[in-house]
Amino acid sequence: MAALWNSIWTKSLLLLFMVGICSPVCVEVPPGTEAVKGENMTLLCISCMKREEVYAVTNVKWFYQPNDKEQELLIFEYDRGPMIYDSPMKGRLHWNGSKDLQDVSITLHNVRLNDSGVFTCNVTRILHFDSYRHSVQSNVSINLRVTEEAGEDFTSVLSEIVMYVLLAFLTFWLLVEIVYCYRKISKAEEVTQESITDYLAIPSENKENCAVPVEE
Repeated sequence: MAALWNSIWTKSLLLLFMVGICSPVCVEVPPGTEAVKGENMTLLCISCMKREEVYAVTNVKWFYQPNDKEQELLIFEYDRGPMIYDSPMKGRLHWNGSKDLQDVSITLHNVRLNDSGVFTCNVTRILHFDSYRHSVQSNVSINLRVTEEAGEDFTSVLSEIVMYVLLAFLTFWLLVEIVYCYRKISKAEEVTQESITDYLAIPSENKENCAVPVEE
């Protein structure tokens, strides 16, 4: 069931990405906060541009703060190109952003248990107007929790229960319909058999004036 929901979530993200390609509308999607040890995790960060008709220079920085430390580390920066800094994630980070720099996500490969912590995405845009420049900043924080194996959330469990209840109801309804149709057919056959028996019991000279009733 978890695999089904992961597939649905992946297809939903793909659909949103395709919508973003076909339309100038930018959709902000909440990032995931749970990763599984040994798998890849996309740290989602979408920062929509408010004024697309204005030329802008974008700088993206990713910070990481472990749960057991107060120091915040700069682990990744995109400034006209990706730059990876020394950190426990070095060699496992991959730029996953879009060309228009509205999606500035990164992917963490081979997630480890000690990768749990707070990841912060800092986006700085310098908007170039005719007479001046304006700087805009936005931040997205992801409190990542790494587990040994994937666990089913309440939504997936509830969906699975509803699916089984619906399946049981449909099975019961089908059985009721089968029994009802069988009894109706049996009753029609009994009436027909009785009519034939009564007809055969009539003397031959009276059969011309009788007709076997037809069950509609």
